[in-house]
Amino acid sequence: MARFDVFSHPDAALRRLTPFLLDIQNTHLDGLETRVVIPLRAASSFPMRMRDLNPAFTIAGKPVVADTAALAAFPATELRSAVATLQPQAAEVIAALDTLFGSY
Repeated sequence: MARFDVFSHPDAALRRLTPFLLDIQNTHLDGLETRVVIPLRAASSFPMRMRDLNPAFTIAGKPVVADTAALAAFPATELRSAVATLQPQAAEVIAALDTLFGSY
């Protein structure tokens, strides 16, 4: 597992509104049983977004919005194979975290 990898949400019922989870945890902490993730919500279900807090991406052809304020710890065993990486957009993800935590 690598930081900025994107995984399909393992819960089929939740996948409609939250199709993906973005791993933002430092790769050096791979030994932990959980990973810190940002839910990537379907853009159609996220009409009011804050530009810096909620960056938008397209994953597997689906427009999504990072719900950064809803980050959570998620069992690492539930995150299977990565479907994409947002490593090239790392600056946007880090800016969203900086907005959330006041480091801007």
